[in-house]
Amino acid sequence: MEKSALCPLDGRYGGRLGALRRYMGEAAFSASRLRAECAWLETLSSLKLPRLNPLTETEKKLLANVCNLSETDLSVLRTIEFEGYKNIPATKHDVKAVEYFLKLRLAKTTLADRLEWFHFALTSEDINSAAYAMLLSDGLEKALLPALENIYKELVKLARKEAYSVLLARTHGQPAVPTTFGKEIRVFAERLNRQIKQLKTREVSCKFGGAVGNYNAHTVAFPKINWPRAAQKFVAKLNQGRKIKIFLSPLSTQVDNRDSYAEIFDNIRRSNVILLDFCQDMWRYISGGLVRQKTAAGEVGSSTMPQKVNPIDFENAEGNLQLADALFELFSRKLPVSRLQRDLSDSTVLRNMGVAFGYALTAYLSVLKGLSKISFDRAFAREELNLHPEVLAEAVQTVLRAAGAEKPYEKLRDFTRGRSLTLASLREFIAGLDTDDLTKQKLTALTPENYLGLAAELAEGKYD
Repeated sequence: MEKSALCPLDGRYGGRLGALRRYMGEAAFSASRLRAECAWLETLSSLKLPRLNPLTETEKKLLANVCNLSETDLSVLRTIEFEGYKNIPATKHDVKAVEYFLKLRLAKTTLADRLEWFHFALTSEDINSAAYAMLLSDGLEKALLPALENIYKELVKLARKEAYSVLLARTHGQPAVPTTFGKEIRVFAERLNRQIKQLKTREVSCKFGGAVGNYNAHTVAFPKINWPRAAQKFVAKLNQGRKIKIFLSPLSTQVDNRDSYAEIFDNIRRSNVILLDFCQDMWRYISGGLVRQKTAAGEVGSSTMPQKVNPIDFENAEGNLQLADALFELFSRKLPVSRLQRDLSDSTVLRNMGVAFGYALTAYLSVLKGLSKISFDRAFAREELNLHPEVLAEAVQTVLRAAGAEKPYEKLRDFTRGRSLTLASLREFIAGLDTDDLTKQKLTALTPENYLGLAAELAEGKYD
């Protein structure tokens, strides 16, 4: 744990987020900027431009290696930007620092005669747009989606395990009709899976058309080159090995339109809302004694009440999901909007993209931990259900309707509403109904435990 951590993502939760930090941290952002610069140089070298010799395979490997940043390299980058380094004055500009870093590192290589081709015809936002697109692609593909898929798998496993475990369903908080715990869990699994499927098909946009997106500098230098096609080649290099693809925005200002960002953030936010709903239901099930939690030796639930076993994992997840969604909602509103050809208010917002992912991933890991510690108390649930035979009222009035009885709903309403019923009193009521014996036998055979509809089959996924 970082002693000086300002944010719990680097302090309390830091140990959980190693993978995300690797793909979306400050070091990853710097490396992605380097990759973008090097990919552009490689693209330019393939265009047969005068005075730009094609790169050899050795030189391509050299460019790949320079993107693998050590702690010393990161320190040099920061020093170039803020203090100045060797003969380079402080740039006070992060992207220019990247360009100078590359020239410094490659000055004594066979690329020394082509260093001025770094950042050729580009604006800083071209590099930043490509770098953020890579970060968003990596963070989604390699951190968030695997965690969401693990939650989905655990929910499906739990749903199948408890497919036939009866549960009193409540609507408006009141006893309604019987269901099964497995079916209720399967609802969350399928809702989440829909968002996962959509996230897997998402693509991340980037712009690469120069100062205001028109390829002005490109065409004034080399008017015969098809620069939009060259930009497409550049993006193709960024996509090597990616499942979440990056695409080139065909039209942009200085900044990317970022509508694709909003689509991704909204998908993640919907996933988080589903998990928030799940966590709150689990909290209620635990509070009502229907779900039990495993205890760990020496673990403390309360500083004063030794008996407490609190639903801390689901509570932790709830808070972190809300933090993540507050940021994702801001991103979706903020990032697609820029005054005229650009304003800089997006810059500091984008730097917090990894923070939103961090809170989301922390929540997902808490959900998984919570799921690993619970068990459904089938006996307790069965006992609670059987205390409410009034849940058969729906079944009785529906069967009577099918049998042609007169005003069956009203009869059941008047008999059941506001009363404490027993199964015996309900059967006595059924015996006195003016209907045929076969219908009475069918109704008398009903119990809260066998009035389950297709709950078990739905829980097992037989109707997927």
